[in-house]
Amino acid sequence: MSDAGRLIRELHDVVWNAGDLSAVERLVALQYVIHSDPGDQWEGRTLDRDTYRERVTYSRTAFPDLLFTLHDVISTNRRVAVRWTAEGTQAGDLIGLPATGKRLRFAGQTIYDIVDGQVAGHWQVIDRLGFVQQLRGGGG
Repeated sequence: MSDAGRLIRELHDVVWNAGDLSAVERLVALQYVIHSDPGDQWEGRTLDRDTYRERVTYSRTAFPDLLFTLHDVISTNRRVAVRWTAEGTQAGDLIGLPATGKRLRFAGQTIYDIVDGQVAGHWQVIDRLGFVQQLRGGGG
């Protein structure tokens, strides 16, 4: 696996799964661009490291047991494509989705941008309809 692929695995394992926000300094670039992530409140924005940490905290507050599993990691020196699943129990509110206590599993694909050995942004597609249907308990 390339260094870029290892970087993305570490970002998921350490920051997103374990919640170690101190690792953001080492793994995430000073400016992180969310090029495309339809339905995400940060879509189209450029985040500094503090805002990136806010993004992680928002997700992990809603899902304290959030766990990403990376199924495919395909990398070059500049881009890393990942097919993943995530699961967790919604213990906290999301915008428009109050806490339900429900456990859910959802999937997505992300292409990460790597600049100077750090993660500098992403393009992402997530099954948001399936996500919301699980939380609401059925057909939407």
